[in-house]
Amino acid sequence: MVGKFVRPELGPLGTGRLAQYAALVWRPPASGGIEVLLITSRETRRWVVPKGWPVKDLKPHQTAAREAWEEAGVEGRTGARKIGVFDYDKRLSSGALQPVRVKVYPLRVETEHDEWPEAGQRERLWLAPEEAAGRVDEPGLSHLLAGFAKVAS
Repeated sequence: MVGKFVRPELGPLGTGRLAQYAALVWRPPASGGIEVLLITSRETRRWVVPKGWPVKDLKPHQTAAREAWEEAGVEGRTGARKIGVFDYDKRLSSGALQPVRVKVYPLRVETEHDEWPEAGQRERLWLAPEEAAGRVDEPGLSHLLAGFAKVAS
């Protein structure tokens, strides 16, 4: 079976951070420009992008696409090259903070589903990249979102 989670990878030497992969989900709206998708985290209800731990037998961009489906109910074309990286501290169930480095891959939406695995646990919100940048807490993710309109054009 493809999809068993593996022990999270350590980030670059010396960072002490575990690796995660994220999808920066986007679409071109009818009005022009682009929109990006934010979702709420399950516990804190903060605005975030779909992300998760490495999955055995999946490449990083494939893991990002899987997270986009499970957490946001979207499918589409995922770029194989990362568009950026950001760091954050994940609060574990023990209350401890785990430093994490997130590699971000673009995913252009082709299908948005009304039902998906975590639909009852999360909200979705489409925004202009600059507005999305103001909704997230992580400075590195905010910077990525703010500059994404230039990259996607």
